[in-house]
Amino acid sequence: MTPNKKEDLRIGVFLCHCGTNIAGVLNIKELGEYAARLPGVAQVAENIYTCSEPGQQEIINIIRENELDRVVVVGCSPKLHEETFRKCVIEAGLNPFLMEMINVREHITWVHTNQPDAAREKAKDMLAAGVARARLLEALEYIQVPVTKKALVIGGGIAGLVAALDLADAGVDTILVEREPSVGGRMAQLCKTFPTMDCPI
Repeated sequence: MTPNKKEDLRIGVFLCHCGTNIAGVLNIKELGEYAARLPGVAQVAENIYTCSEPGQQEIINIIRENELDRVVVVGCSPKLHEETFRKCVIEAGLNPFLMEMINVREHITWVHTNQPDAAREKAKDMLAAGVARARLLEALEYIQVPVTKKALVIGGGIAGLVAALDLADAGVDTILVEREPSVGGRMAQLCKTFPTMDCPI
């Protein structure tokens, strides 16, 4: 389903209104018209809430019906919904890593609420960059690698001691390395600490 030549790619751009979080500042229709003119874009769609069940189903249907091989979601933070949309593209038959997200909510509409012209131009720049990046995406596979539950903490100052203790409490075999004859770091050089005025070690 994925062509070999970058010029043959069929990219779908999905714009989210996010209620009025995005659409209250950006003209989504205008942004969609701009997206449609970008190289490789074969389909553009908008939804009030793209992350909703109907919004996700629309993405799946459009990918299948238009034989898309890359997806760009224009909406909120990938931290919030990247996995949501990766599951969508998997269900549509695409590799999950052939999806790019553009965060126009946090990066544009929330910070340029009173600057609609600047927001529009920034959104176009980010959209063009996102589509360009989508053209370069390659299919990847999830892998599992063995993890050795062993840690080396370098430095026996307060931070190193806390880190070593936390790791040990979590069941990780921990080695602490300190170049000085005793642990404590800068704290060991103090004779008293506020507010108890006790010895720090």
